[in-house]
Amino acid sequence: MRLSNIARVIWRSLMFLFLLPLLRSAHAQEIRVAAAADLKFALDELGGRFERQMGRKIDVTYGSSGNFYAQIQNGAPFDIFLSADIDHPRKLEAAGWAEPGTLYEYAVGQIVIWMPVAARADLATLEWKALLQPGVERIAIANPEHAPYGRAAVAALRNAGVYEQVRRKLVYGENIAQAAQFVASGSAQAGILALSLALSPAMRGGKRWLIPANTHPPIEQGAVILKNAKDKDSTRAFLTFLKSDAGRKILESYGFAAPSPHVASVPHQ
Repeated sequence: MRLSNIARVIWRSLMFLFLLPLLRSAHAQEIRVAAAADLKFALDELGGRFERQMGRKIDVTYGSSGNFYAQIQNGAPFDIFLSADIDHPRKLEAAGWAEPGTLYEYAVGQIVIWMPVAARADLATLEWKALLQPGVERIAIANPEHAPYGRAAVAALRNAGVYEQVRRKLVYGENIAQAAQFVASGSAQAGILALSLALSPAMRGGKRWLIPANTHPPIEQGAVILKNAKDKDSTRAFLTFLKSDAGRKILESYGFAAPSPHVASVPHQ
């Protein structure tokens, strides 16, 4: 090997050794977020705004809140947990898995019946009865065993007196995003979904009817910083942004109501 080639190899090796700590540092600056699936579109916008303002990226994993709750207790490497309910973060805090005093109710979720625009049923007029129409063979909801939106859907169906009539039609998504995928793809003819997903670009053209909030337990969504967070200062900054007026406006634009007795609504469509 020529001397010049040897010099290049040595130079590249030295540059790699020099850059490696910087690459590790940049990766460490990413805030690792475990987020409920209903937050997908809102958090994309929130994360982009936060990154531009604070220079910190967020690395988001979406899934069901119940599964995240179990994973965090088994040491899953997340910095902050944005749950679709507040009970799981509250339990993590009580068990010592979360930073004390960081529990925060960031939103109240809302649910809708959603059907494709081509559906024959007049959803705005029929409301719950739309699920009883002959053409509706499958109704997608999130799995109520570990997804708060699934539990809210079942409670609302029971309150409306139609649960027994539709029980055999129900198909369960692992989380609310998968339930939305079932109905958007045509695998189900209707779904009881998070309003935040019904307002997403792919689904906002469909038919939706907002299910009254008093027909199911409130979907109080909570956040908490986890004990094993690597960069607690950056994670606290992200939580602060979530609480800010800018964060609040983004959440509201995606159908999340403010955590108060008044629940915002969207006109029937």
